[in-house]
Formats: sequence, C-alpha cells, structure tokens
Amino acid sequence: MRHDPEPSTSNGSQHISNGSLHLLRQKSAISNGANGTTVPNGRTSPHKNGLPSSTARSRPRSFYGHDREEVTRLLIQGLDDLGYHRAADKLSEESGYEVESLAVAQFREAILQGDWEQAEVLLLGPEPPDDGGGVSIRNGDHRGLKLVEGADRELLRFHLKTQKYLELLENQDLGRALMVLRQELRPLEQDRASELQHLSSLLGNVPDQVKILARWDGATGQSRQLLLQELSRSIAPSVMIPQHRLAVLLDQVKQNQISHCLYHNPSSYPSLFADHMCDRSQFPLQTILELNQNAGEVWAMEFSHDGRRLATSGQATDVLIYDTSVFQVLYRLTGHTKHVAYLAWSPDDSKLITCSHDETARVWDAPSGQQILKIDHHGQPVTTAAWSPDGQSFVTGSLNGNHRLCLWSVNGHPMYNWSVDYRVQDCAISPNGKRMVVISSESQIVVYNFETREESYGILMKSRMTCIKISRDSQYMLVNMANSEVHLINIETAEIVRRFLGQQQGEFVIRSTFGGADQNLVISGSEDSRIYIWHKENGTLIETLEGHQRPGCVTVVAWNPADPCMFASGGDDKKIRIWSKENSDFFAKRRRRLDGKSSSSPAGRGGNGPNTYEPSARIL
Repeated sequence: MRHDPEPSTSNGSQHISNGSLHLLRQKSAISNGANGTTVPNGRTSPHKNGLPSSTARSRPRSFYGHDREEVTRLLIQGLDDLGYHRAADKLSEESGYEVESLAVAQFREAILQGDWEQAEVLLLGPEPPDDGGGVSIRNGDHRGLKLVEGADRELLRFHLKTQKYLELLENQDLGRALMVLRQELRPLEQDRASELQHLSSLLGNVPDQVKILARWDGATGQSRQLLLQELSRSIAPSVMIPQHRLAVLLDQVKQNQISHCLYHNPSSYPSLFADHMCDRSQFPLQTILELNQNAGEVWAMEFSHDGRRLATSGQATDVLIYDTSVFQVLYRLTGHTKHVAYLAWSPDDSKLITCSHDETARVWDAPSGQQILKIDHHGQPVTTAAWSPDGQSFVTGSLNGNHRLCLWSVNGHPMYNWSVDYRVQDCAISPNGKRMVVISSESQIVVYNFETREESYGILMKSRMTCIKISRDSQYMLVNMANSEVHLINIETAEIVRRFLGQQQGEFVIRSTFGGADQNLVISGSEDSRIYIWHKENGTLIETLEGHQRPGCVTVVAWNPADPCMFASGGDDKKIRIWSKENSDFFAKRRRRLDGKSSSSPAGRGGNGPNTYEPSARIL
C-alpha cells in the first residue's frame, strides 16, 4: 500500500494525510452536526459530504453517466494522494465539494491520537442517559457518523475499547486497564466470551509479551491505522470515502482488461491510455528445446525463483539441475537409491530439497551441488516438502503412521511433529507464512495456521487429489483432482472459486501450477499427452498443446518465474520440453553463451566427481 504524503500546510489549507483527507482550513468553526454543514466565523463554507455550492449546482449532475459529485470528490482525494495539494484545494474551491465532513476529520484525528472517548462519541454518538429503557441511538437522529446498513454498533464499540485496553497494558497502567476490562468491555461480552477471556489473560504480562500474545504492534506501530481501516468499513462510503479509492478503481479497470485478455502475459500492467489486448504470437506456444538427459519418467520439476536454474527428477535416482542460460546440465545430484518424486527450491535459491521413495529427504547446497543434510526419520517414502518463507525451516510429509508431517530447522533439528491420522500426499506453505495446506491420499484438504501450528479447518473432497500449489498472493490454492478437474479454492473461505476442465487425469499423479507474469494463468499436463492452459480469472481454456510422445502422460509443468514467456513440461517419454513464444531471442543468447563456454572449456559442476557440462538439448 502506498504511503500517504506527510501532513503539510499550504496557502491557508490543511492536509491530513491518513486516509487522504482534504479539508479547507476553518477558523473557529461551529459544527451543526456530524453529517451536516459547518459555518466558520459566521460565513457560509462549501457544504460537506457532497452538498454542492451554488457554483456546483449550475453544472449538470451527471458526468458521462456518472454522478458528478462522486467523481469530483474522488478526484480531490486522488490529487491529495498524488501530493498535488494546491490543485486539490483549487478543485474543491471551484466545485464546492469537499471529500469529508469536519466530523469525519475529527474522528480520524481522535483515532490516530488515541482520544478514545472522543472517537466513540463522534462515531456512535453520545451515550443516552441511563433511564432503564434501553433505548439505542439511531443514525437518523444525526448523532454519530452515518453507518452502512447492518453495521454492528456494539462490535465497533468493542474494537475501540480493545485498543484502549491494550494501550493501557502497554503503558503498564494496570489499574485503568482493569477498569476498562470490567466496566467497558465486560458489558459487551455477548458472543465475545472467548475474546474477553483472551484479553483477560493479558493482564500481568510485560508490554513486549502483550504485543506478542495479542499479535499487536503497539500504539506507535500500525495498530491505530489498522483500527481506523477496520472501523471505516462500517461507515457509509458517502461519508468517509475509502482510502485511495481512485487508485483502487483504476486497478479494477486494469484487472478487468486483463481478465478479458486471453493471452495476457506481459510483466507490466496495461496502460490506461488505450484498451488492452495481447497478441497470441507473444504467448509461449512453441517448443524451442527438448532436453533428453533424464534416465526415467519425469515426475517433478521446478525453476529456481530467479529463473537461472531448472531442477528435475522422477523415476530415476538422480536429480538434474540445468543452467537455463544454455539448458545444459549444471549438476547431476546422486545419493538417492529410489525414485525421487518431489523437489523444492528454498526461497533464496541457495538450497534444494529432494524427496524420495528411499524414505529420505535430502537438502543440497545449490552453489556447489553437494548434499548438506539427510532426513531419514520417516521410515516410509517421503512424498513432499515445503520451505518456510524465511528459508530457516522446512516441512516434510510422508506416508508413515507416526511421523507423517514434520517441521525441521534448516540444520536438520526437529522442531514440530503434527499428529495426523492421514497419509500425506502433498503440502504447501503460503508465501506470507500464515497458512500450511496439506492434501491426503484419503481425499482430505487440511489447512493449518502455520504460525500457531494449529489446524484451522478441513475439507473432504469427492475425488482423490494429486498435488497442490498456493498462489503468490497467498489467497488461493490450486488442486489437481483425479476426476479430470483442477480446482481453484479460496484459502480463507474454503470456497471453490473456479473449476478448470478439459485435461484427463484418473490414474497418475499430475502436477499443475500457476503461470504467466502475474499468475493469471493455470497450466496442467494430462494423460492424453497434451498440455492445457486456462485463463485463471474466467476459466476459459486458452490453448491445448500437443505436449509429448503418445501414448503417454504429461506429468508435470513449471513456469519460469523470471521469464513470463517460458515454461517447461515433463512426461513419461523421459523428455523435458522448453516452451517459448515465436521468434524467441533465446537461440541467439544460447549460441553466444555456448561459444564462450566452448572457448574457455569451463568446469560444469556435478554432485559427485569431475564437473563437466553434459550435452543435453536438442533445438526443435
């Protein structure tokens, strides 16, 4: 999220940056209501909350089918967001519109300054006298800001008082904190018993421990800004425009254009100056290389995050790492004694973990190609592994009954063992480090809070699953189903967002993935020897590519994260195909690099023994 400009004063105007608030300075202002007008020094000011001046009334209410007031207020907010404060002042003066009322500005300031009593009065209105009647304050009596329909006023009050309570604990003012807990939070206990119990448990802890237990960064952190954002969701948008609203709308315009562009794959966003449509010729539809060094079927494959290397494994016992600048074998890692069914690069690409049917997982040093760690704890084939986002730990999964899901430090020390009653087929950790998703051979999806190690929820699917991927934004999981479907599932809601149909899968493990510059594509192999590519946002099948030798299965695909116009596919034919767009400049670069290597005769590196580059690619 973009940082707001610092507060500044220019030409008699005041700008408060938090939430892009724009208000003309008013001296000795007398407010006539939270959502009404303000009269400074007896003079009439521009009306607040969209009540136009006589100047504004002379113009049509419509602007090319849009409400003129809404457009103007968004432009004023947008100009302030861009830092053009004098332009925002001028537009406000000429149009007669203001972004927000004085009451909203005061409410915002009260939150950011920690004036909780004032913030509560401004938001919800003053408490009614205690006459025993239990009459609630309504928005219609002009006390408090106008809220969205269905807003939970007691929940808003609870959020305010929770922040107040936590800040008192941070300041070690235990007496006042206890009073807030008993007299202000306890009356709001209905449907919040567990939250109150947690808040009560914070008493007696030192400030740093309070922050850790409450997952809260303190008064000087982002907590007040986050509280303001949370409360603003319940305030009518016509009263308090959501932050950076113009930028959000422009982003929606771009996303809409992308969603309607089947072959969208550039690394940059489309321009706002013209309608967007990508050309099919710029899409990776051609096989440019065929790699033939694998001794068996290819089951696992992954580009490093920087795109410079491609690791492959499968039916054979060795693991190959290709230098993607020339697609020659850089390392041949040996040590496993049975099939190597899975591999994964560490977040910084310094290490590679491999999982084998020989009941071990091994960690390799990427710069040297040497084994640095061996995990032989499972006693059953190791089926999967996943790195934590910081690269300091990793998870391994197995079919073993007692040690099916384990967390290890990067040095191989056991850190946690989940007690599960299912056989682990695959797992993935979200890039933000909050979730771990596991699929079982018993058709279960289990989602964990990776930070607390606790299970969040489980889903029983109607069909067996073979693999899982999590999107770069940590919002979605992509699951291959044995009933010839690929499902996109929202991780937080557990809802199936989209089903991708067309590919064939029933008997073999097929690993699909996200593709494209901003992961707007879904790609999967198939048991009919083809590759299927869909548009993620609308589910349209974009292309069906003839992948590998028939009969056979395309078992795995991998998209190069550093080159949106390159992906790789592997199959039962023991081949790896590299795909790119027409007229790819890869060949010229490859010839230049090969010429340089042949003249200097470098040492290509293998895991064990003499290090020589292996000829491995056939240009198609």
